[in-house]
Amino acid sequence: MHPERILLVTGRLAEPLVRKYGKGCDVFVAPVSVAAFLTPELIARYLKKAGIRSEDHDLILIPGLVRGSAQIIEDELGIPAFKGPRNAMDLPQTLKALREGFKLSKELPADDLFSIDALKKVEDIRNKTRNRTYIEKALKKPWNVLIGNLPAGRDFPARILGEVVDAPKLGVERTVEKALYYLREGADIIDVGMVAGETNPDFIEEIPEIRERLKENGFDVPVSFDSLNTAEIEKALDYADLFLSVDEGNLEELVTEKPVVLIPTNQKKGLFPTKPGERVNFLDRLKEKAFDLGYKTIIPDLILEHVPHLARSITAFQLYRERNPDDVLLAGVGNVVELYDADSAGMNALLAGIAKELSINLLLTTEVSIKARGSVRELRRAVDMNLFEMPKDLGFDLLILKEKRASEWRFEPAEKVVEAEEKQVELEPVYFRIWVEDGKIWVNAHRGTEAVLTITGDEPNAIIDTILEHFDISPRHAFYLGRELERAKTALKLRRSYVQEVELFPEFYTGD
Repeated sequence: MHPERILLVTGRLAEPLVRKYGKGCDVFVAPVSVAAFLTPELIARYLKKAGIRSEDHDLILIPGLVRGSAQIIEDELGIPAFKGPRNAMDLPQTLKALREGFKLSKELPADDLFSIDALKKVEDIRNKTRNRTYIEKALKKPWNVLIGNLPAGRDFPARILGEVVDAPKLGVERTVEKALYYLREGADIIDVGMVAGETNPDFIEEIPEIRERLKENGFDVPVSFDSLNTAEIEKALDYADLFLSVDEGNLEELVTEKPVVLIPTNQKKGLFPTKPGERVNFLDRLKEKAFDLGYKTIIPDLILEHVPHLARSITAFQLYRERNPDDVLLAGVGNVVELYDADSAGMNALLAGIAKELSINLLLTTEVSIKARGSVRELRRAVDMNLFEMPKDLGFDLLILKEKRASEWRFEPAEKVVEAEEKQVELEPVYFRIWVEDGKIWVNAHRGTEAVLTITGDEPNAIIDTILEHFDISPRHAFYLGRELERAKTALKLRRSYVQEVELFPEFYTGD
């Protein structure tokens, strides 16, 4: 039996929102301005004082921001008590989930549970597609293929290829390092990118070593080979599982039973049809010729172009998909992100959504420029979001700098209000230089030009406590350090660079 008589507990400030979004529920307003200041013990005391009885309600829902367990309230009043969401605007989703049998927690806010539940559903879908029987059945269908040991196609989540650009220049050690980073970020396939205009046969012979090193770190994944050099591709045929990029110019020289990505170009002649219809016709003819030559698995790539030609290339993908509903397709989304000075998270989300609509099954990306850093992780999250019908209200998202809900967090000012006024700062004998490196915050304490102590950590509170333990500094100086340390921590979380006393973000929204 699902609860029907629900009592919502809140503070005075949030009461209007709780009544608005908690329609059909009773509301108890505790005598505090902000619900976050409540504790389970206080709530139990207020409810008992108000005469709330176990026969009056089936369930009590307290604000998600309350610290401590709701079990205390249940023990005191004999009414099941749980934590609701942090934000009143999420009450409709919580109440709907409750009535559908969703189990809330006495310790965790409801919105955290929704996130955990959604991510569990994602893992359930992934596990289903890892089942051997499922894979064997799926691979009998024309719209699925096997790349190395990895199935891909319509019956599987989109697969992400992380390209290690200019791998021969990096060498084996750094290629493995970059590949492991991509795999830990969510890539499914490692793409070894060769150097344009060069031939590096010696490095190709290192691919088995690279593969073995990845296995030693727990990643038995396919390796794709990315080159326009026919001689390099020929040499790599025995070493890789997938080959990018075969076109009209080298098609006859590279016949293989392994999967190849076919693109609508002739690099030798400088030919690339730009009009969507011509591009589709060209690729259709090329694919037919490839099969006649003896190729077994063809993965077409219509070539996703960067702005200002993005729309026509998407049109080409759509036309091709309408004509060839069963083909497994690849698109290089990194090309779009790398060549647009905009935050990558939203761009990767949108491109992954377009890929889902067009059933583009393989997404190739890079993280060459700093602005594209995190693209593999963002694509992984976007692919997971697209496992659901609508990538909205899932419990997890790609909102990093913007927020889904505005928090109501304000207080009544005191009777006396004064304007802040900056005072002259006294110079002190010790000063500090802060930087970030290797995922940590570093602080040098200086006297004159000499660094007398270095402190490192990842928590601003711990660092400032350690500074105060070793140095006698003014409250103003301590406040300054706390502010800068928090800024450094934010930079680490967002994978941005940090420079002391320099703003992390441009004033885009506040500027004229």
